[in-house]
Amino acid sequence: MSAPPWTRLDSRKHEDYAICRTREDRVRREADGSLHQRFVLECPDWCNVIPVTREGDVVFVRQFRFGTWADTLELPGGMVDPGESPSQAAARELAEETGFVPSELLPLGWVHPNPAFQENRCHSFLALGCIPGPARPGPGEELEVLRFPRADVPRLLREGLVTHALVVAAFQLEALRQRNPGG
Repeated sequence: MSAPPWTRLDSRKHEDYAICRTREDRVRREADGSLHQRFVLECPDWCNVIPVTREGDVVFVRQFRFGTWADTLELPGGMVDPGESPSQAAARELAEETGFVPSELLPLGWVHPNPAFQENRCHSFLALGCIPGPARPGPGEELEVLRFPRADVPRLLREGLVTHALVVAAFQLEALRQRNPGG
């Protein structure tokens, strides 16, 4: 890969919102030397989990999202806490949000949520053999735990009942794994 077409000249931290910080970068475009300002959200890595019960159901959560001001149907997940691995965060988030505990947790891969202005990654996992237990949602979280037969997932995606891009990405990563289990 060749040298980047941009040079970061300096950075200035702005606000810290606990779930992310804002940063302003002053950059130079190498092709013509022009100067620009770019804003970046510094977010911790995230994780999400496709939980599959012993009966073959996929566990979803329905929750209100303030960005869209609507309920969404999505997978359990959240932030990777400092000192925590993505797999530890995935198991913790699954237990907190749904109460389910897996017998096996498999990494599916990761994506950049929005590289236009975020620097973090979202790690996706497949949780197999999930058994129910008590959920422990965090402060301010109101979640409804729902189960759907695994065969219904493509319909939920096609019909727009699942619209969260990171959830769609997790199911795509799982589909790629199913097509090529060894690699």
